[in-house]
Amino acid sequence: MREKIIEQKLVKAVRRKGGLALKFVSPGFDRMPDRIILLPKGKMAFVEVKANGKKPRNLQISRHRILRKRGFQVFILDDEKQIEKIIDEIERGDSS
Repeated sequence: MREKIIEQKLVKAVRRKGGLALKFVSPGFDRMPDRIILLPKGKMAFVEVKANGKKPRNLQISRHRILRKRGFQVFILDDEKQIEKIIDEIERGDSS
């Protein structure tokens, strides 16, 4: 499945939970995750969206590591079947 389709499904699923899935652009700090997920009760995480079977680039992995070191959840989403599990983990605050 194409990245754009998976990303659209993520946005819709987050909205159903009462949250926001904001497109994230960080000028001057390239390759940050695609979306910031904001859920009720102050739950927040970053999601990198990829087409089925695609992997993050090295700089993306480095950015994920930087965020995780600071205590943020970062998820890589490459299959629509992962969406509900990711949202559940964000709601619980589980580390990934």
